[in-house]
Amino acid sequence: MRRILGATRFVVALPAVAAILGGILLMLQGSVATVVVIIDTVWFGADLKTTTVDVLTAIDAILLGTVLLVIGYGLYELFVDADLPVPAWLRVTTLDDLKSKLIGVVVAIIAVIFVGVLVDANRAVDVMSYGIGAGAIVAGLALFSYATRKEQKDAEVVRTRTTEG
Repeated sequence: MRRILGATRFVVALPAVAAILGGILLMLQGSVATVVVIIDTVWFGADLKTTTVDVLTAIDAILLGTVLLVIGYGLYELFVDADLPVPAWLRVTTLDDLKSKLIGVVVAIIAVIFVGVLVDANRAVDVMSYGIGAGAIVAGLALFSYATRKEQKDAEVVRTRTTEG
């Protein structure tokens, strides 16, 4: 029974590979979209506002692809192969590591989306409502990250005290 339960961790390999493939697809689409914007701007003279929104949309796709890559690598590393050859900054040893990496990328995506709204919006009310919403999400993520990190540190202190005493 123990061997069967231990082998179920390999089930995570499928969603991990799917997330990686989805990330690669989004990054390719974002890159192609960026090249198309460059060609349109150089040959057909697209206006600055349209170019800016189109580039930010392409960058948003690339960042979403990055999120999927981080999720895929992190899940695979956590459940299947802890020795996956990834850069040190991408190394994931706990779910908290994965969570903090994801929060960082999500905050970057929110910033890119907000700048797109800032450039594209015609009314100050639109910009303010998106800005307040984006700020609330980032503040919530920061609070969540702080609260869960604090609990982890408290657990480590308790664990240390128990092993010492």
